[in-house]
Amino acid sequence: MSAYDVYVISPHLAMAGVAILVILLDLVLQKKALLPVFAFAGLLVPLALLVVQLLDLKDASDLVRVADPLSGGSASVLLGSLSIDRFALFFDFLVLAATMLVVVASVDYVRQMERFQGEYFGLILFSATGMMLLASATELITIYIALELTTLPLAALAAFLNTRRSSEAGMKFLIIGAISSAIMLYGMALVYGFSGTTELAGIADRVKDVSGGLDSSNLVLLVGVVLLLVGFGFKISAVPFHMWVPDIYEGAPTPVVAFLSVASKAAAFAVLLRVFYTGFFDIGLDWAALMAWLAAASMTIGNLVAIGQINIRRLFGYSAIAHAGYLLVGVAAGIKNSGVDLATPEFVSVGPNSVLFYLGAYAAANLAAFFAIIAISNRIGSDLIDDYAGIARRAPFLAVALALALIALIGVPPTSIFIAKLYIFTAAVKSGLVWLAVLGVINSAVSAYYYIRIIRIMFLQPALSQAPIGMSPASWFALIVATGATLGIGIAPGYVLNAAETAVKALLVV
Repeated sequence: MSAYDVYVISPHLAMAGVAILVILLDLVLQKKALLPVFAFAGLLVPLALLVVQLLDLKDASDLVRVADPLSGGSASVLLGSLSIDRFALFFDFLVLAATMLVVVASVDYVRQMERFQGEYFGLILFSATGMMLLASATELITIYIALELTTLPLAALAAFLNTRRSSEAGMKFLIIGAISSAIMLYGMALVYGFSGTTELAGIADRVKDVSGGLDSSNLVLLVGVVLLLVGFGFKISAVPFHMWVPDIYEGAPTPVVAFLSVASKAAAFAVLLRVFYTGFFDIGLDWAALMAWLAAASMTIGNLVAIGQINIRRLFGYSAIAHAGYLLVGVAAGIKNSGVDLATPEFVSVGPNSVLFYLGAYAAANLAAFFAIIAISNRIGSDLIDDYAGIARRAPFLAVALALALIALIGVPPTSIFIAKLYIFTAAVKSGLVWLAVLGVINSAVSAYYYIRIIRIMFLQPALSQAPIGMSPASWFALIVATGATLGIGIAPGYVLNAAETAVKALLVV
C-alpha cells in the first residue's frame, strides 16, 4: 500500500480508528459520560480529512490527487477497488453528519446501557466506516465486504437492549441481512462469470460488447443483474423486500433506528447508483420499468399500511418504505433518460441528482423526528401514538420540532422535502414517467393522513400527565441542528442542489 492509497482512505481509517479508541477508552474511563464526548471529538478528524480531500479535487471529474496538481486523468487506488470523487464525498459527508448527530442524540439514551456504552458507540462508528466505503467502492468484492461491515454492527446494535423485542429485531436483521447478502453475492458471481472481472469499469466495457442487447444468449448476465437488484432491494427496504423494516424499527434502540433510517439508506442508494450507473448503464435491458414498478409498490404499500399503525416507530418503518419508493422514482427517471448524452446539462438535471438531494433532505427531517421521539418516549416510557396526547403542553418545543419534521415528511413548503419531492417528480415527468409522478403526488397526500394524526394528538388531545419533559443540552443541540437543516434546505436549497449535481457529474463521467 502506497502513501497515496493511505491518503485516499485516510477518512475511513480515521473513522475506524475512532471506533477502536472509544472501545479502548471504555476499559479505562471511570466516567462513562465522557465516551460520547470522545466519540464526537474523534469524528472531527475524518471530517477534517474529508474537507482536505474535497479541496484537493480540481473539478467534478477528478479523483483525489496528492500534491501534484498536474497529474491528469482518473486515478484508482487499492488496485482499482475504491474511487474517491465528489460522488463519494457527498455521501461521506452525509453519513458523517448523521453519525455525529446520532452520537450526540444518544447521550440521554445510553444511560440505560451504562456497561456497554463503549461497544454501542464503537459499533455505530464501525458501521459508518462501512457506509463510507460503500460510497467509494468500484469493485464487487469491495462492495460486498463494505456491506458486511455496515450490516453486522447494525445487527448487534438492534439487539443491544437485550429485551425480547430488541433480541428479535437483532435476529431478524441478521437473518434477513444474511439472505440478502447471499443473493447479492450469487448475483456478483454470475456477473463475474459473464464479464471476467469484478471491477465496475471492466463490467461496463464487457456489457457494451453485448451485441443486439440482452437476450437469452446472455442469460447469465440477466440473472446476475436481477439478483443484484434483489439484494439491493433488501438494503433499501423496497417492496417486496421490506418485511424486516417495521419489526426492526419497533424493537431496536431508537437512536439506532434513526441512524439506520438515514445513514444506512443513503449508503445503500449510493452503492445502487454506483453499481448500476457505472457498471450496467449501457445494458440492453429496459429495467427502468422494473424500477418504476418497485417505486410505485413501495410508495403505495408503505403509505397505506402506515395508516393503521398505533406504534410511532412502526409507523416510521412503513414511512421509510414509502420514502424508498420516492427515491426509486428518481432512479427510474435517470434510467429512462439513459439515451441522453451524459455530458449534457439535460441529463445531469434529471434522475440521480434528485435522488441525492432527496437523501439530504430526508436525512434532516427524519433525524429531527427521531430525536424528538427519543426525548418524548424516554420520558413517557411508551411508543404508542395515543400516549403522545397533550405533549404540546408538556414540551412545547419538542412538539413543534416533531410537528415540523412530520410536515416536512409530507412535503409541505417551505421544508426540505417539499423541494426534494418537487425535484424528483419533475425528473419523472421529464423522463416520460408522468404516471409515476402522479402516483407519487397521490401517495404524498395519503401520507398526510397519518402524519397529521400524530400532530393532532399532540396538540389537541388532553395530556395524560402534567410532568414536563426535559432533555440534555447535547440532545437539544442535535434536535436544533436537524430541525434547522430541515428548514434551511427548504428555504435555501441551492447549495445542496449544486453539490448533488456536481456529485452526479463525477459518477457519470465517461
